[in-house]
Amino acid sequence: MTETTWKTVGQNLRDRLGGYERTIDVRSTGKVLFAGDGVLHIDGLNDCKLGEMIEMESGSYAIAMNLEEKLVYAVALSEDSETAVGMSAYGTGRVLSVPCGDGLLGRVVDPLGMPLDGSEHIPNAEYRQLEMPAPPILSRKPVSVPLQTGLLAIDAMVPIGRGQRELIIGDRQTGKTSIAVDTILNQKNTNVVCIYVAIGQKASSVAQMISHLRDAGAMEYTTVVSATAADSATMQYIAPYAGCAMAEWYMYHGRDVLIVYDDLSKHAVAYRAMSLLLHRPPGREAYPGDVFYLHSRLLERAACLSDELGGGSMTALPIVETQAGDISAYIPTNVISITDGQIFLDTEMFREGIRPAVNGGLSVSRVGGAAQCKSIRKVAGKLRLELAQYRELQVFAQFASDMDAATQDKLIYGEKLTELCKQHNNAPMPLAVQVAFLYAATQGMLPKDMSMKSLILFKERFPDYMIANYEKLYTALNVSGELSHANETLLRMAIESWISGKGNGQGDMDLDTPTAHCKVDPNTAGEAR
Repeated sequence: MTETTWKTVGQNLRDRLGGYERTIDVRSTGKVLFAGDGVLHIDGLNDCKLGEMIEMESGSYAIAMNLEEKLVYAVALSEDSETAVGMSAYGTGRVLSVPCGDGLLGRVVDPLGMPLDGSEHIPNAEYRQLEMPAPPILSRKPVSVPLQTGLLAIDAMVPIGRGQRELIIGDRQTGKTSIAVDTILNQKNTNVVCIYVAIGQKASSVAQMISHLRDAGAMEYTTVVSATAADSATMQYIAPYAGCAMAEWYMYHGRDVLIVYDDLSKHAVAYRAMSLLLHRPPGREAYPGDVFYLHSRLLERAACLSDELGGGSMTALPIVETQAGDISAYIPTNVISITDGQIFLDTEMFREGIRPAVNGGLSVSRVGGAAQCKSIRKVAGKLRLELAQYRELQVFAQFASDMDAATQDKLIYGEKLTELCKQHNNAPMPLAVQVAFLYAATQGMLPKDMSMKSLILFKERFPDYMIANYEKLYTALNVSGELSHANETLLRMAIESWISGKGNGQGDMDLDTPTAHCKVDPNTAGEAR
């Protein structure tokens, strides 16, 4: 070769070597010794951390759950048939995170944040770890702002505040999910973001619930995290933590969010299945010893943050299913001791047609009147006590052949209160209507001889009458949540005008009677408006 050729070759080598960057990829590597039932036994990951994501040679991921001297027990995030004994596993040094942000509103996703509604991936999403410490006490402030459910029985007897954890408990098919869905529907135009976490539910039930939300226009401010019964126990286990992480993003950005866990009984069952497969020692009812911590570290993250941290709040509505009304079972007692109260749904009341079937005696809100609208607190009076007494008197009335007048009056009054508290599904009641109904009942404005047919007519048609003739009063009660002296006078006038219109030669009206008789007195019409 000539000297020129050697110089050209040398220059080419220098150019290529000059652009070379030496990188070293150091990763902890192990080998799969066992794979079955979604559980992996991995050898060689000596520096693995609890909860760390492990990448498999096939491209799937697992979560480290048990750390032993030589082995790491992990649970697979997906049912990957390609993961087999002998494959390599790599430590990532990362814990599981999920996408968060406004891009999730109106979407249906799985616990990993992957879309299930056929749309594109979440745009501009931030990521937040599944497991985060709960806000300390000094970062919180007392719960004081009400979160209206739109259900008269709940808002009057067991009020819920923003930042509270209120348990919904009862047997299957007693309306637990309906209460949660109605609460979500009632958050329309309140700037409260809603997240519904479906754990172990039938896919058809979840699809039906999403359809109701879409029809009511509630999906605009709602995210659904779905881990149905067809999904693995691992996906059901991480679902509530994924929903909680998404809700925390809103809370730490100064916004109010409502999250529903439906339900934690199935969540505990999924965790029990995982734990038994991981060879963890079983305890009471075969649940592992840390099943209390499973739910406490989830529900403690619900809070009302201090003003220094933005004043956001996360309200949690966990749902727990009981067997034959036994609230002293293992999981129900655990969750009851963690939450700030419970709404107990009675099977007998549900069968009698009292829906929502809220048992006033066993239901309680440990926040109480501090998180109740002032107008509701003013007119509710002793509603819970009177309904509880009515239920007791009902039992004795079955055997009593002769009752005194006072007992009969209490039974009639309790029957009217019970009827006023009844509501249909997917029909939350505005605050102004709740105040009007409670005021009419507790202030003795409903005549003693008022038939049940007339009372049902009052329930169905008085709200429209109030909107048409007392629009300013209706708006004021909905917006302010307070019942001033002037508004109370107008409210009494509205109810009295309805009652007096009922008696204008009509007697007890049929349900098909038109509302034309319900006219405001011409002398007071201008004042009412």
